[in-house]
Amino acid sequence: MKILIKNAKAIITMNDNNDVLFNHNLLIQDNKIEYIGKELKEADKIIDAKDMYIYPGLINTHHHLYQTFTRNLPEVQNMELFPWLKYLYEIWKHLDDEVIYLSSLVGMGELVKYGCTTVFDHHYVFRSDTECDFISVQMKAAKDLGVRFHASRGSMSLGVDDGGLPPMSVVESLEEIIKDSERLIKIFHDTSKYSMNQIVLAPCSPFSVSDELMVESAKLARKYGVKLHTHLGETLDEEDYCLETSKERPLAYMERLGWIGEDVFFAHGIHFNDEELKRLSDTKTGVAHCPVSNQKLSSGIARISEMVKLNIPVGLAVDGSASNDGSNLLAELRAGYLLQRLRYSNDAITPEGMLRIATRGGAKILGRKDIGYLEKGMAADMFVLDTTRLQYVGTNKDPIALLATVGVNHPVDYTIINGKIIVQDGEIKTIDENKIVKEANIKFEEFINM
Repeated sequence: MKILIKNAKAIITMNDNNDVLFNHNLLIQDNKIEYIGKELKEADKIIDAKDMYIYPGLINTHHHLYQTFTRNLPEVQNMELFPWLKYLYEIWKHLDDEVIYLSSLVGMGELVKYGCTTVFDHHYVFRSDTECDFISVQMKAAKDLGVRFHASRGSMSLGVDDGGLPPMSVVESLEEIIKDSERLIKIFHDTSKYSMNQIVLAPCSPFSVSDELMVESAKLARKYGVKLHTHLGETLDEEDYCLETSKERPLAYMERLGWIGEDVFFAHGIHFNDEELKRLSDTKTGVAHCPVSNQKLSSGIARISEMVKLNIPVGLAVDGSASNDGSNLLAELRAGYLLQRLRYSNDAITPEGMLRIATRGGAKILGRKDIGYLEKGMAADMFVLDTTRLQYVGTNKDPIALLATVGVNHPVDYTIINGKIIVQDGEIKTIDENKIVKEANIKFEEFINM
């Protein structure tokens, strides 16, 4: 299958030269970019893009898709992280395969409608009172939708009876977690070029797992060459917990357990001090930045502008749907940029820098070299905006900055993933949206009232 996007108003490549190409053509052959240039090529499908901007697909580096079914709950709207978690765990402990499938499909569907082409999800709630294979269910949802998906085998081994936060019904033994993690790596972890599925090992957080689980997860991940991920530096409550239980700050605690280096990325990273930022830089340890969630839970403003100057790998993320309460990376991009302006003024990251975080930055912390920018040979992952809308009048001087300065408040016109059109004219083409909405709303009411 060949798709020609012809005469694009602008192609924002985010390549090494940061090229913006005007009135160029882009040819997709099968799942990769075959050509970018002035020459018109033959194709099976032609998209006339004379009024359109083409961007690399956005990459989401931290999410909790299951939380889609606990969005906008009045009971938790004014809570910070620890009480928020304790309340919601009592709902999440009832997760089942249907909730996982539909919440994953809805969350990922919302993401692709707003230009996201690669999704990393941090799923860590597994019921100990029944057999469940939630990661396989998520993989099916991703395949049905057509999104590039990095799933994590998360885990919790420290419940309320052991001084942790989660109820004991969602706590697993070390042996169960490691065995299932290895099983999922063998089934789903595909390291080939343009792969659609990969696995990350991701114990939940310092306040819900044991030291032994962190150590053994790191050993297993390095045995198979998979990435490591967890929450860190999100709140001062977490910092106090680590100082009380291990007599160490969170990053020092993680480093003692072997959790530092190019194969590790942390979600949030708000409360790192100067010395810790230098350590992250020296070790190339990554951070998934979640600006809207950090605001919603009053967690703080991450030091992203400083991280970028220190060459710390940074990606963009929406975080859990219940702490956001949406799945829209374009909204994160603008919110992230404006928060940095608020904190750093003229020393803040630029609009181009924020777009780079959302594309190449995400690819880097996920360990991908085949996604994140538009160039011949790269995966055919991109989204397209029609600039003829009223809200884009007067915005055409800087296509790179548009997403951060003006913002996009509507579904994109096209999202193309792995060479396939997943979204067209703002609607998902691979699933029946109306049918999924009805099914998901029925299941939501059943789930939320358990």
